[in-house]
Amino acid sequence: MKRKAINEMKMIFLSDSKNESFARSAVTAFAAQLDPDMEELADIRTTVSEAVTNSILHGYRGTSGKITVEVKLFDDRSLRIRVSDRGCGIEDVEQAMQPLFTTDKSGERGGMGFAIMKSFSDSLSVKSKPGVGTVVTVTKRLK
Repeated sequence: MKRKAINEMKMIFLSDSKNESFARSAVTAFAAQLDPDMEELADIRTTVSEAVTNSILHGYRGTSGKITVEVKLFDDRSLRIRVSDRGCGIEDVEQAMQPLFTTDKSGERGGMGFAIMKSFSDSLSVKSKPGVGTVVTVTKRLK
């Protein structure tokens, strides 16, 4: 049986670190329609936080741009979160998804963003093209 979308939302905001908390709050409030438990809400918040932070810090690297967050809720108590940017893109997605890999030269970032997102989801897809941007898609099925 094919799952059916029951609600969806889309928001676009500037790649300002102040908007990271807005994004995670908005997405978790929207996902609350599926009546997730506290652990599931925490997983969703963390996933959105990691994806948006990656776009801000690594996608735009100190420049300004727009980040799009789309969320779709399904009748099987699952959701799909898509975070996209039009930043610098990722040269080697497979390498970027390895735990502890980071392009941050300051040493402040641990390179665990994709590993964390993967651990809190049922599936994680990262599509990126240098000079074009990155799309991170996460799906999660609730209990």
